[in-house]
Order: sequence, then C-alpha cells, then structure tokens
Amino acid sequence: MQDGKKAGGRGPGRTTRQDWLSAALDTLISEGEDQVKVLSLAAILDCPRSSFYWYFKNRSELMDALLDTWAATNTKALIDATDNDGATICEALAKLFSKWVYGSAFDTKLDFAIRDWARRSGTVRRALDESDIARIAAISLMFERFSYPPAEADVRARIVYFTQIGYATLDQREDYDTRMKRGTQYLFCMTGQTPTRDEIAALAHLYPKTNYVGIDHVL
Repeated sequence: MQDGKKAGGRGPGRTTRQDWLSAALDTLISEGEDQVKVLSLAAILDCPRSSFYWYFKNRSELMDALLDTWAATNTKALIDATDNDGATICEALAKLFSKWVYGSAFDTKLDFAIRDWARRSGTVRRALDESDIARIAAISLMFERFSYPPAEADVRARIVYFTQIGYATLDQREDYDTRMKRGTQYLFCMTGQTPTRDEIAALAHLYPKTNYVGIDHVL
C-alpha cells in the first residue's frame, strides 16, 4: 500500500472537496489551526493524502477556504438575521437573537476558533475586523429602521454585539426561567423600550423551553 492508503479505505476519487473542508473545519474548531494538516486530515478521511491535491493546491489554499467558509456562513447568517419582519425594535432584536443563537447557520464554536486563529495571523485578524465591522453595521441599520439616530443606533448595536459575544465567551450556565426573566430586561436595556406583553410572549415563543439546554447562549 502506498501513501497511507488502507485496505477498505475510501481511496482516490471517493472523497470530495467538501469532505476535506468539513474535516478541516472540525479540526480547526476542536484543535486549532496549527493542527489542520494534510496528513492528519487524510487519516481522518481514511484516504491517501494525494487525493487532497485534486481539490487544493496546498495547505494555504485550504486555510483560505476555511476563512471563506466562515465568512459565507457565520457573518452572512448574522447580517441576514438583522433583516427580519419584526414590527417593533424589541421584536426585531428578539428575532435576531433567535437566529443568532438557535439558527443552524451561525456556528459559535467556529467563531471562537477564528478569533483564536486571528491572534496568530494578521490576515485572519484583518478578516475578523472586517467581519465585526460589517456585523455591527447591520445591527445598527436595524435600529435605524426604527427611527434611532445613527450615532445612537451605532452604540446600541455595539452593546448588543459585544454583550452576546461576552455571553458566549463566558459560557453562562443560567437556567431557562432565569434567562427568560433577564431577557425582557435585556430588551429594555438594549433598546430603551419597555417590551409589551405581546413582545414578551413572542420572546418566550422564540426560545421554547424544549429547545433550551442550559449551556447555549441565549438573550
């Protein structure tokens, strides 16, 4: 056997570009970018490492693809979530958080992996800075749609964004009832508007207790 090929392994032509990308993403999240290596990924995929080069010129191209994937999923998902049909700012903000936290498109662990990678890469740092700016700008525009002055909308957007990033970083382990009680106060503090009974009911509907696992990060 050559190039690490195993009996019963996938062999040439049995892996796809997405297979390599998915394995690399999993490794990036669980072990960090320095452990994303062609040989290790080939072992995970049970295939010869030569098949990697059908899809990528080198490791650098793979790492660029990981960064592009993050931007096309996490950043896009968050920006898209700000453009929702909330009738009030409290409802719009609650819907933003429901997509940010429970939506399948945004991967918090991947976001953390990119932030960790950015500490060691200027290229990734610049990409992360651009993403943070775009995300905050989208949240700010959401506030502006509800007649907040641009300067105030920008600050409120930063409060929303940095608060959620902080919650995710600290991994707050609040029970569901505590989190929901605080959720209505967060809406007030972040928007300056007292949520109505209907908005509070909508908030509870967006975060059903059956979906709450205690360690996920919700509003």
